[in-house]
Parts: sequence; structure tokens; C-alpha cells
Amino acid sequence: MSSATIATQMAHRSIRAFSEEPVGEEVMTTLLDVARHGATSSFQQQTTIIRVRDPKVREAVHAASGQPYVGGRRGELLVLVVDLHRNAVIRQRAGVSLEPLERMSLFLQGVEDTVIAAQNLVVAAESLGLGTVYLGSLRGGLRGLIQALHLPLRTFPLLGLLVGHPAQVPQYKPRLPREVTVGTDRYPEPEDHTEALAAYDEVVREYYDLRDTSARVDAFTSQVARNLGTGAASTAPVLQVLHEQRLALH
Repeated sequence: MSSATIATQMAHRSIRAFSEEPVGEEVMTTLLDVARHGATSSFQQQTTIIRVRDPKVREAVHAASGQPYVGGRRGELLVLVVDLHRNAVIRQRAGVSLEPLERMSLFLQGVEDTVIAAQNLVVAAESLGLGTVYLGSLRGGLRGLIQALHLPLRTFPLLGLLVGHPAQVPQYKPRLPREVTVGTDRYPEPEDHTEALAAYDEVVREYYDLRDTSARVDAFTSQVARNLGTGAASTAPVLQVLHEQRLALH
């Protein structure tokens, strides 16, 4: 079974090269409205999206991410922020406690809102023939990013998005088999899927071999064993920065 929306979702691939053609204000307004209309936990609406237009600010985001395709002027750059500050101001004006906003549970609600808004925007953009790429790499330079975007306390830059007209046609990256990632009534134990993971490793090797014959070809399980937890975004002092921002204190 399929639909136009499902076909768009199944055809997702990350685009890291964009043409100079602008996305256009009407399209951007629509995409931002789509993001605003995503589901929100307890109707708290704890997300703010920052559209980066100033070249100096974009360069700061580029520096935080460490990814070359974030720099320059191609593609629309967005930073999606978990935002408990707005509701803190409302509660402060009402003369009630701000303590709930320092709970991990409230921060996680904001994360939920922000990820849903991002995915809503991505599906809408790709349905219009645009390309997108998520930028979790922004967490590699959190403090500089917070300063560059003038983020107040009780906010956290969760992820970025680049949206634009694709200037590349990458292959579709294969996903883990359904039987490995979907369980019925119980957790799908990895020990039950040795053969499925081995077969998937071969698919991944073929994918990388076809994508770049000069690059080292690694199985999925090898990548997890060697690379998990490495890189600037994975080693960033996230919890410390959250506490500095008065988030997830308890």
C-alpha cells in the first residue's frame, strides 16, 4: 500500500550539495507553518525555529558543525531549538514557580516537539522536490552556537536542517531489516537476528562500494563497533551545557 506522502517518505535521502537556486519566500513560509503545526506534547509548543540569514551567523553555525556543506550561502539553514524559555516567561509573569521547567521530563517534551516539527518540515520539503539534510553535528560546538544565536536560558539547539534544491543524486542508504528493528509484544533481541544482520552487512558493503570505490568499505556492525561515540557531536559536554541553560536539572 502506498500514497504520495508514503512515497516521499520512503524516498528520503540526505542531500549535502545544493544549487544556487533560492527556495523562495512563499515556500519557506509554508514549510515553517507546516513545522509549527506538528503534534506537541501537552500543548506546550516548546520549539523555536531560527532561520539563519546573516553570513556571520551562518559561519558560526558552520564552525559549530564542522561540516563543509553547512558553510556558504547554498540552501536555507534552520536551527531547531528546544524552547522552555518562552513558557518560563509566561509563568514568571503569572507569578508561579519555574521549577517544573528544570525537570528532565519537561526537557524531553520539548525534544519531542522539536523532532516532530523537524520531520514535518522535511517531509513537506521533499514532497515539493527539495532536498534536506539533518545537522546533528551542530552539537559539536554548543556554547559557540548558543552565543551566536543569542539563545536565552532554558533553550537548547537540538539540531539543524539544510533545505534547498538538490545538486546531487545520492543513492538510497539501506536500512536495517524490519525484523531487527520491529518487535511484537517484546523487545526484538539482537541475538535472534545474527543471520539478518550478516545479510545487512553485505548490503551496506555493496552500498558503500558503489558510492565510492576509492573509500574504505565497512559493514554496519563494524561501523557501530568502531565509530559509535566518536566525533565532536558525540563527545560534546551536552549534560553540562543543559545544566548551564537551566534544563534537565533533575
